[in-house]
Amino acid sequence: MTEYNIMAVLINHRSNKAPNVQEVLTKHGCSIRMRLGLHETGNVCSEEGLVLLQVTGSKEEVCSLENDLNAMEGVKAKTMSISSEE
Repeated sequence: MTEYNIMAVLINHRSNKAPNVQEVLTKHGCSIRMRLGLHETGNVCSEEGLVLLQVTGSKEEVCSLENDLNAMEGVKAKTMSISSEE
């Protein structure tokens, strides 16, 4: 059975918080398999962004990344796990 972990990271005040979020993501880079960043564009670039991560590693490693992100003001992270049946 394969387990997939997807983490959603909501970032408020994106232009100010992005460097700090990037530092945490770099610290946990070996656990990140995929990263997708989304934010509204148009006349003005949105100050709220969403990052989707596919994370790997032990439960402790995934929790460590989530906790590091949630410790930052203006950042919320949640992880969802889904598994396949063989």
